[in-house]
Amino acid sequence: MSGVAEAMSAAATAVREASSIALACHVNPDGDALGSMLGLHHVLLAHGMPSVASFSEPFVVAPHYRDLPGLHLLSPPAAFPSEPDVMITFDCGSMARLGDLERPAKAARELIVIDHHISNEQYGTINVVDGSAAASGVVVRDLLRELGLALNRDAAVCLYAALVCDTGRFQYECTTPAVFELARELAGFDLPISSLSRTLFEEHRFAYLQLLAAVLQRAALVPEQRFVWSVVTQDDLHRHDVTMEEVEGLIDIIRRTREAEVTALLKEEPDGTVRVSLRSLGEVDVCRIAQAEGGGGHRFAAGFSSDDPTADVVARIRAALAPV
Repeated sequence: MSGVAEAMSAAATAVREASSIALACHVNPDGDALGSMLGLHHVLLAHGMPSVASFSEPFVVAPHYRDLPGLHLLSPPAAFPSEPDVMITFDCGSMARLGDLERPAKAARELIVIDHHISNEQYGTINVVDGSAAASGVVVRDLLRELGLALNRDAAVCLYAALVCDTGRFQYECTTPAVFELARELAGFDLPISSLSRTLFEEHRFAYLQLLAAVLQRAALVPEQRFVWSVVTQDDLHRHDVTMEEVEGLIDIIRRTREAEVTALLKEEPDGTVRVSLRSLGEVDVCRIAQAEGGGGHRFAAGFSSDDPTADVVARIRAALAPV
C-alpha cells in the first residue's frame, strides 16, 4: 500500500498545481467509470477548479445511468482538450480503452490513472491503482481526502452509484467493512437510494425484456466445466429496437445460473467485433482468461474484445477452463 499512498500524494500535488484538469473514463462507461469521473468533476467545479469530463464515441450514456447528476456537464469528445495540462482517467485499464481520447492522454503534461483493477497497464505518469479497493469510486474518495476537498450531494450520488455497481449492491466478495463505512458516509447526503437502485438495476423497457428472453433461450450450459454463456447479436438489437447500452447488465441475469462457476456474455458490435464480459464466483480467475485475450479486469469480473467469430471465442474460453 505504500506505493499507492505515494502515488496518491503525487496525484494530489499534480491536481493542486494544474492550470486545468481533463477527466476521461473508458469507452462504453459502466457505473463505476461514469460515477467516479462525475464524482470528481462535481467536486472540482464546486471548488472553482477548471475541469472538463468526457469519454470516447459512441458518446451515449446507458439509460439506467440517467439519474446520475451532472450528465449535462459532460463534454463531447470533440471538445476535449488536445493537450491537457493534467488528465485523469477512471476505471480504464489501458490506453486503448480510452478510444478517441487516447491521443490527448499521450499528449498530456501529466497523466493520472485512477483504477482498482490489478490488470491495469500503469500507463500514466502517476498511477493510483489500488487493487484492494472495491471500486474506482473508492479511490476517488481517497483522492478527495488527500486533496482536502469536501464532498457535495451530487458527488456523493455519483460515488454511491460507482460503489453499488462494482460491489453488485454489496453482494460481491469485494464488499468489506470499509465499503459499508463509505456507503454510510455517502448516504448521509440524503441520497435517493430507493429510486437510484431501481433505475440502476431493475428498470427496463419491455423491449429489453423481449430481447432478454431471446438471449436466455439461446444460453448454453456446459455442466462439466460449470460454464454458461450466451450472445447478443446485432439482429437481436435491431429486431427488438434495443441499444447496446441497454444490455450492459444482462450478464448479471445469466450469472444467476446455479450450475455455473463462470459466465460469459458475448456482444456483437456493428463492425463485427465481439465484446466479451466474464464473471466468476471466485474459484476461477477470469482476469487471467481476459488478459490472455488482450483484456483485463479482476478475478471476479473481466472482459476483452475479439475480431474472431463467436464460436471461436467461446472455444478459447472453454479451452482456458479446466474441466471439473
